[in-house]
Amino acid sequence: MKLKIYNQEGVFLEDRDYNIPVFEEDRGVAAVKFAIEAIQANKRQGNASTKRRSDVRGGGKKPFRQKGTGHARQGSSRSPLMPGGGVVFGPHPRDYRKKVNKKVKKLSLARSLYDCADELLISIVDSFPENFKKTKEFSTFIEKIFPMGSILIVDNCFEDSWVCSVRNLDRVFMIDAASINALDLKSYDHFLVSEVGFSQLLDRVR
Repeated sequence: MKLKIYNQEGVFLEDRDYNIPVFEEDRGVAAVKFAIEAIQANKRQGNASTKRRSDVRGGGKKPFRQKGTGHARQGSSRSPLMPGGGVVFGPHPRDYRKKVNKKVKKLSLARSLYDCADELLISIVDSFPENFKKTKEFSTFIEKIFPMGSILIVDNCFEDSWVCSVRNLDRVFMIDAASINALDLKSYDHFLVSEVGFSQLLDRVR
């Protein structure tokens, strides 16, 4: 599968062929769906909590007499029908985490990578320049390749000084090749990957 190659100045060089795993029809789509659901579920804290009827203070005394008030009869102020009473079927702390097997993770990442490459969303840069000291310099570089849309920058590692010149751009995000997952590959309009980072990414899906 061919991808576009750019140099450090953002100039297009050539279309180069890469050995990306190829998928037919819907193979791996279910794995991608499950992996994304698990990633999003694992981000949830699960600490929402409400008080049941038995957790609310008070309620030992009948709020008002049984007859003659014109109101419906009540036996406790802790009733869900009363203001300040307990909550029926409310949320309680729970664990939302889902376990994803290694083979499913690998399959979901491979399928997502294939989809992005097939839609021509991935571009390769031979290596990222290390001399970006200002955000404006990097912005000029990235606009030569992707004038519009959100962009995910992928490399094997990032220098702290280089990160500082990138993080102020709203549409640009960074992640190392060892941490990228199926959700990342489905969340951005374009992907700019270094040669080293893409090689590491291919090793993860083979």
